[in-house]
Amino acid sequence: MRILLVGCSGFVGAELVPLLLERGHQLSLVSRQPRPLPAVTDPRLERLQADPADPASWQRPELREALQAAEAVVNLAGEPIAEQRWTPAQLRLLESSRVATTRALVAALAARPQPPAVLVNGSAIGYYGTSLTGRFDEASPAGSDVLGRLCQAWEAAAAEAAAFTRLVILRIGIVLAPGGGALGKMLPVFRTGFGGPIGSGRQWMSWISRTDLCALIAAALEDPAYSGTFNAVAPNPCTMAAFAAELGRTLGRPSLLPVPAPVLQLLLGEGAQVVLEGQRVQPARLQQQGFAFRYPELSPALAAATSPAAH
Repeated sequence: MRILLVGCSGFVGAELVPLLLERGHQLSLVSRQPRPLPAVTDPRLERLQADPADPASWQRPELREALQAAEAVVNLAGEPIAEQRWTPAQLRLLESSRVATTRALVAALAARPQPPAVLVNGSAIGYYGTSLTGRFDEASPAGSDVLGRLCQAWEAAAAEAAAFTRLVILRIGIVLAPGGGALGKMLPVFRTGFGGPIGSGRQWMSWISRTDLCALIAAALEDPAYSGTFNAVAPNPCTMAAFAAELGRTLGRPSLLPVPAPVLQLLLGEGAQVVLEGQRVQPARLQQQGFAFRYPELSPALAAATSPAAH
């Protein structure tokens, strides 16, 4: 297929783009960066520099052409959630990078005479709010906190596309892979022997290996049986304490020094709640769909993500 990719030039895209090329697809990658994923050299990968949140970008001839030719679209656009303090400006950026991008993209798709066959759109398990005791599946209601409201607005923008194409929304958990994401931040600390659980350690971590997430996106693109909303998480969530202990064991390092909640709050402000509170999410619909996880258990997922070959 010819696939248009938005928000796929970073941490997830580094594995997704090579996988889709391997599966024989032709790709147009829209990114604000001049040359995203420089390590990927393939004549079937076209790079287009533009701001996908700006509706005017989609009027440019090269983007209109890529949009016109696309049989499928993947939109994972969004500023990282927990990397900076949630100042008013940062919150606006978190929202516009997701909601404005999705709105502009869906409007551009709706204006096409021949819409694509499928749109795979990102969302996050932050949709459910945070809880130490609750269990969430796709039927659970949205949370009323900042992330719950953000994810609702994001999904509502994507939902407009359901009128003209098969829509798949993926509520993505903590993505495990080397070189980025939450694990990328934790690894240097754990490797020195100073790692440990963050906060109380009782909060839930609903995670997915990047390899499984990319396989899921490919399946959602290629298999018409995928439709609607799916929790993109492995079937075995764990507590932060169990995650820290397993990571220490995998690296052969102690993992006893907890990171106190106030330290994280000092660094991240409100954004710390993503790491301090968490939620226990089950991939009920993926299991019904028969999706085969390569890494359903944490231990092999961490071993794969931290092996020298992974870097």
